[in-house]
Amino acid sequence: MARLPERDGVLDVAAVDALGLRIHRELQRLGEELQLGRRVASVVGTLLPTGDSPVRVVDVGCGLGHVLRSIAAHGDLPEHVELVGVDLNPVLVSEASRLATIEGVGCRFVSGDAFEPGVAVADGARTVVVSSGLMHHLAPDELSGFFAAQAQLEVFAFAHWDIAPCLWSTMGAWIFHQARMREPISRHDGVMSARRAHPAETLLAAAERGAPDYAVEVREGSRWHPRALDVLRPLVGVRR
Repeated sequence: MARLPERDGVLDVAAVDALGLRIHRELQRLGEELQLGRRVASVVGTLLPTGDSPVRVVDVGCGLGHVLRSIAAHGDLPEHVELVGVDLNPVLVSEASRLATIEGVGCRFVSGDAFEPGVAVADGARTVVVSSGLMHHLAPDELSGFFAAQAQLEVFAFAHWDIAPCLWSTMGAWIFHQARMREPISRHDGVMSARRAHPAETLLAAAERGAPDYAVEVREGSRWHPRALDVLRPLVGVRR
């Protein structure tokens, strides 16, 4: 942070925004290596409401929207599924929209709070909410509110991917980010993210408190024969 330009103790906004874009481009590369687009689509495809009426998949904290852009590019979900990414950072949303236009893919991105009525969720019964690498940014006492916000919108289902903490996750994160990332903040945050990751029991308890009308489960890979792809695993909830 000390390397960033500042004036009178205030960081230069343009420099901060440029750094944010560089970091999220590295996060996109990580998501591509973990095949997040394909994996998210595979799970979401089993959670869609029945019928041919429009269904909306909302990606919360979408960043550069690489998950939805990948899904749209490969046609991994039916045509009646609309893909909408939401992020609080308008700079990231603007870049996600620019990339989607260049790539000619059918998804759109908006800036705001995804759980504010009307921002992204119009018809909860025809909406599936997803995220990737978001939950570890929430403190344990904030998780219930995260799930409660989705329950209040009465979304049909949700699926949130996050780091599976284990004996090797922090060391593995350090090795991977040293090898693959160039930005010092990316390297630092990759390790901190692994350290902040919530155990499955914590996530399940929070989901059951915040969204009691949903059947929830954490779909974890084998602990005895772990795969690199399973470093991110989903918590899935479906309205009863």
